[in-house]
Amino acid sequence: MNRILYQAYADKITTADKAALLIENNHVVGASGFTKAGDSKSVLPAFAKRAENEDVAITLITGASLGYTTDADLAENNALIRRMPFMADPALRKSINDYQLKYIDQHLSETVEQLICGHIAPVDVAIIEASLIDENGNIVPTTSIGNSAFFASQAKKIIIEINTQIPLSFRGIHDCSVPESYPNRDVINIHTPMDRMGEPFIKIDPEKVAAIVYTDINDQPAVVAEPDETTTAISKHLLNFFEQEVAKGKLTYNLLPLQAGIGKIANSVLMGFKDSNFKNLTMYSEVLQDSTFELIDSGNLDFASGSSITVSEGCYAKLIENFDKYKNKLILRPQNISNAPEVVRRLGVIGINTAIEFDIYGNVNSTHISGSKMMNGIGGSGDFARNAYLSIFVCPAVSKENKISHVVPMVTHHDHTEHDVDILVTDQGLADLRGLAPRERAEVIIENCVHPDFKAEIRDYFQRACEQTGGQTPHILEEAFKFHTRLKQTGSMQKEKTLV
Repeated sequence: MNRILYQAYADKITTADKAALLIENNHVVGASGFTKAGDSKSVLPAFAKRAENEDVAITLITGASLGYTTDADLAENNALIRRMPFMADPALRKSINDYQLKYIDQHLSETVEQLICGHIAPVDVAIIEASLIDENGNIVPTTSIGNSAFFASQAKKIIIEINTQIPLSFRGIHDCSVPESYPNRDVINIHTPMDRMGEPFIKIDPEKVAAIVYTDINDQPAVVAEPDETTTAISKHLLNFFEQEVAKGKLTYNLLPLQAGIGKIANSVLMGFKDSNFKNLTMYSEVLQDSTFELIDSGNLDFASGSSITVSEGCYAKLIENFDKYKNKLILRPQNISNAPEVVRRLGVIGINTAIEFDIYGNVNSTHISGSKMMNGIGGSGDFARNAYLSIFVCPAVSKENKISHVVPMVTHHDHTEHDVDILVTDQGLADLRGLAPRERAEVIIENCVHPDFKAEIRDYFQRACEQTGGQTPHILEEAFKFHTRLKQTGSMQKEKTLV
């Protein structure tokens, strides 16, 4: 079937290599793509190849991470000046940590806001993946929206990649809109996860379309790990907590709209809802992962709103084969809407995100290893954490054969301060921090979340800090990072055992 229903675009069809020539040195490029979904699979790779032999480089803004080796190829060919707002590629990560390019880590709700305000340079070229171009020349997106709608509205030139692997039945699941400039902005008219406020297409000016390229490459599949002993324990602690909230009359078995961060831990934690008493659940989230569709299949989840669909190969095959079953239970939105703080707060979203580490007072590090090395980025966790009905962070108590404790005296990098964190969960237990002062939080975290191999030392640190330093949030500054310095020196956070 013809995927270009607007005949004026007929002479715009070209190759990826020719389309990549439209991108000039120092251009700001806004590309579709959110956690490997709906990303540029031909033009950006062609630009990376062009940069092998030509001195050209761009600032690249996307929704979130790109799939396959696109980010890596761009970084390794020195084709990137700046990259924002999120990434997850190991080669790109190395380039960032070696400071070979400048990485700007942003809350995912804020990229469009900063573009609107002129805080960052405007988009010159937008590259948007489409499943279809409608009768008026507008773009029907694929498996994500991310920041694509705004990129298309601001860019001077638009390059469209039509992906023939995306079923035409995807038409209708999108809800696209572009925010107005300040101070004349209207309210975001969303009262439930099911509500729509925009159009099922990205509205564009046909005069801006400079090239159309056909592709036939599926999104890179997500790697999904089966729930293991650790993630199952985390899930059980969390489900028990929700059961207690229901018993106290604070929640019902429908809960409130759920949000979950990306990755195997959050995905596995959500899987626990399949065999629970919680029914008629809804999601108001960013990324719809395998767990979303497992919960729809189990009858526990009624509806899911997000900005992208990022699933494993097997889940994607099932989704496509049974899309009629899922279509009326899904909405994909721009990320400035899926992550809008006002909507998150008004809907009472329960945010479940993953930490790299957290400390005894409830401060969370989501982004940096040992305070200096960027892992991926803050993503949307901050959008939800500060505004959620319940802000929950999960992680294993230990890793690397118990050499690393993920509960530490002081985090080496702050992404979410104690003020934005309500609940902390490890496989050891759950700490409910609501209404507690810092010293009370420390007692609860040490008792419930720390692995036995580290509990005595962390408790000793806290007790000595209270005695020696005092204050509201006691710390011994000379020892606050002793776990991290020991890891650097010995390869383990554990004390060496003294032979008797």
